[in-house]
Amino acid sequence: MGKRELELYIHIPFCVQKCAYCDFLSAPADAETRSGYVEALIREIRAAKSKYSGYRVSTVFLGGGTPSILEGDETARIFHALFQNFDIAADAEVTMEANPGTVTEEKAEIWKTSGVNRLSIGLQSVNDRELRMLGRIHTFGEFLHTWETVHRAGFENVNIDLISAIPGQTAGSWEKTLRTAAELEPEHLSAYSLIVEEGTPFYDWYGGQEQTDSIAAAGIRRGMMPPLPDEDEEREIYQLTKRILEEYGYHRYEISNYAKDGYECRHNLGYWERKEYLGLGLGASSLIRECRFRNTADMEKYLKILADPAKYPGKYAGAEVENMLAEEYETLTRSDRMEEFMFLGLRKTAGIREADFRNIFGEDIRQVYGKQIGKLIGQELLAGSDGRLYLTERGIDISNYVFSEFML
Repeated sequence: MGKRELELYIHIPFCVQKCAYCDFLSAPADAETRSGYVEALIREIRAAKSKYSGYRVSTVFLGGGTPSILEGDETARIFHALFQNFDIAADAEVTMEANPGTVTEEKAEIWKTSGVNRLSIGLQSVNDRELRMLGRIHTFGEFLHTWETVHRAGFENVNIDLISAIPGQTAGSWEKTLRTAAELEPEHLSAYSLIVEEGTPFYDWYGGQEQTDSIAAAGIRRGMMPPLPDEDEEREIYQLTKRILEEYGYHRYEISNYAKDGYECRHNLGYWERKEYLGLGLGASSLIRECRFRNTADMEKYLKILADPAKYPGKYAGAEVENMLAEEYETLTRSDRMEEFMFLGLRKTAGIREADFRNIFGEDIRQVYGKQIGKLIGQELLAGSDGRLYLTERGIDISNYVFSEFML
């Protein structure tokens, strides 16, 4: 019997400074804390070896945070441990996130020799004022230096991350960011719209704009902070993205992701196609044999457990997983899996195959979702051809509404 396919995600919860919009599990830390975390992470990787010996790894993603904040030798030791303890396919996609201001020639060369074959660089904007607004540590000029550095090191598959709907942004400034980034000819571009998340400085500044007694709203009115783009401007910004990137030869394969042919991110496609993945590191999430679970987000607890793993066994009934670090777990029901098949699969512009639904669940998709499919096709939010269902352009615009229709 062949091995099961597995994706690996490794979380590095450190950054130089917290960006104003970021709600990810990350924070600044000193060199000693980072070093101690790397030691613990390597112990977690080694502990997972026997549990996942029946899997072959197809993709690896080192994310954060800012993984490139680590010293080169620390990153090399992490990848050495991964390749020593997991069966990683010879053609595996191995991605690492990097941010300008933390990349050196020495680090880039170490990443390349350690097995990294894809980089994802956080640019966000080519406008230095917008970068300051976001709380980024770099300028566009520093990004260009990073861009040149990683290409000198031999990287030929690089993504650039961009963020739209930034406070004070106009359609014109977004178009400049898009065109400037596309003219660099990266193999992949991710273009996300800013979401004001609770618990971030942006939420303090903008979350209460509609409340007349909000200090943040008062400040915005007085011109202390630029306002977020209004609904019409945000829609124009959104519509520009696909049109402009298509001019430069990029095709949208997922709601927020664009690629040159053959350079779609295999790791992210795996999430949308519900492939099994294992998360290693602080707060990392996993999906193994239809069980979702997440590592503790408490750094002190994470380090303590991995200092002496034998003292902290943990096995969860009903799930074919064993993970002493897991604090949350959920065994997915058949309905859960159907819902995820729909709303994750429909994120891809290619949509979902009706035959795949039948093969997985032993039931025709229209027996389960016929009413919803008919309604959404009638509203011109969903379309179907050649045995596939996919979002229309209008459906992409209000995708959250479409996804909500498939909740059982």
